[in-house]
Formats: sequence, C-alpha cells, structure tokens
Amino acid sequence: MQNIPTDLLRTLVAVVDLRSFTKAAQTLGVTQPAVSAQIKRLQSLIGYELLDKSAPGVSLTQRGTAVVAQARRLLAINDEILQVSNGHSAVQTLRVGIPGDYSGSRIPATLARFRLRWPDIGFAVTSGPADNILRALKQGDLDVVMAVTDTPPVTKPRHLWMRQAVWVRSDATRVDPDRPVPLVSYAEDCACQRVAVAALSQAGRRCDFVFTSASLTSLAAAVGAGFGVLAMPRGRALRNNLYIWEDPPLPTLPQLFCGIYVRDGEARSAADELADYLDADLRAEPQPPHYETGASISDLRAASGA
Repeated sequence: MQNIPTDLLRTLVAVVDLRSFTKAAQTLGVTQPAVSAQIKRLQSLIGYELLDKSAPGVSLTQRGTAVVAQARRLLAINDEILQVSNGHSAVQTLRVGIPGDYSGSRIPATLARFRLRWPDIGFAVTSGPADNILRALKQGDLDVVMAVTDTPPVTKPRHLWMRQAVWVRSDATRVDPDRPVPLVSYAEDCACQRVAVAALSQAGRRCDFVFTSASLTSLAAAVGAGFGVLAMPRGRALRNNLYIWEDPPLPTLPQLFCGIYVRDGEARSAADELADYLDADLRAEPQPPHYETGASISDLRAASGA
C-alpha cells in the first residue's frame, strides 16, 4: 500500500495557511523550489491537482480542500504521537482574524491572558475587512474571527451582540453646515466608514476624507487636532477615552453587528474557548468616564494617564 509522507502534507498545509509558497519556505526552513517540488510530488502521489492554477494567489481545488482537511487531522495525530513519546508539548497555532481597525487594540493583551490558560497555544493573527476575513474563515484559512459588520451576518456566529456607532470629535472640531463633513477614517474598508458615509448621504450631506490611517492612535490624534469627525463603536470610543459627540448636528448612526465566528469542522476546544473568551472580554460595555463635557481628547488622555 502506498503511503503519503507527512512532510508533504505539512508543506501543503503551510502553503495554504500562509497563502504563499515563499512564506511557507521560510517557515519550513527550505527553499521555494523545494516547496514547489514537494507540492508536485504530493499531487503526483494523489493523482490530481490540489491547487487551482486558474485562480490568483493560493487557491485550492475542490479536491484540494478535502485533502487539506484530512491532512490537518493526520498531522494532528502525528504530533500527538510525538508529544506522548518525547514528553514535550506540541504548540498548536490558532489562526485569528480581526478587523483592521482593531489591530492596535487590546486584543493582543486578551490573547496573552488566554495563553495563560492554554500555554501550548500560539497565534497567527490576520487583520482585514470583515468580508475578507469571513471569507477566509469559510475557506478554512482562519480558525476564529472577530468581525464588525453594518448588516446582519450571513455566516452564523458563535456569539453576536450589537454596538451603537457614534461620532467622535474634539474641541478643535469645526463642521461647517454649508461644506462637506470632514471625515477621519480608517485606511481600509470597515463597517464604521460605510455607515458614516451612508448616513451622511441619506441626510443629503457630502463628506471629504481629510485624514486616513490604519492606526487608531494616529486617528485619535487627528481628531484631537481638529481634522474632522470619526465614526466608531461607542464601546471603543469609551475604552480609548475619546470624546463622543452626543448631540451632533449630524445624522444619527445605526447599530453595528459584532460577532465572534469559529471555523466549521471537527471539534476544536481551544478555538471554541478562545471565541468564548473574546466574547466575554469584548462584549462588556465600558462605563463612561466622569469628565467635563467640553474636555478635549488630550485632556481626557491626560486625566486617565493614557
């Protein structure tokens, strides 16, 4: 009976998880041609193509998707056998997807606390627009996803809660009713940006993107400097000591759908518990600080010691 070497399967899984032959080669400590040769050998042993050459990037064929799922199971068993035999713990990597505007948030600290309970768990964190990371979850490229959307989720989440979107400003903010609303926004597509633009459009207001950045620290500084207004979930504004414009001369923003999603497949207690852990940490609504109404962002940060 013909056997499939586990190193070939491990190479395939690395290519799929990292979505790159080059990154897989670096992770495995081999050259890129060696990775390509191993994939070709695996396909030769199995008898059909695993990667869809007609699609851009790394994309699996239908059969390839099935092979990767079985490969993960076989490699997990292989690693468990080695763990039992040598007495060392094997590190399991959970692939986590978060919104791009959360990449600088407290989520890394949450993951660090979670690792105190699961010391043999490592994390590979990916950030991006909700549509992208939810698609990666469906394709099996991510294990746990936290996504914020402006419409009800199509994929069933393990946990779901609502969060009100609000306008954030500072004392230096000036919004001229006869001119486009100056928007401070994230550098990539996100739910907050979409609801802000949609609300303004429905109210007959135009807007200008006057400052964009992928860093929340940079965005908060831009708002504090008076560049414009920023839309974000109320909880995030409170946690970051940002000044919420409670009665703005701007349209009211809707509620957002915040969800924690887990990849379908065999039971994975670590992924499930991580989802529960993130839900408990992120769902809790922070209490507003007791500051003067007209306090600026810099005043709030100074008072909080941030």
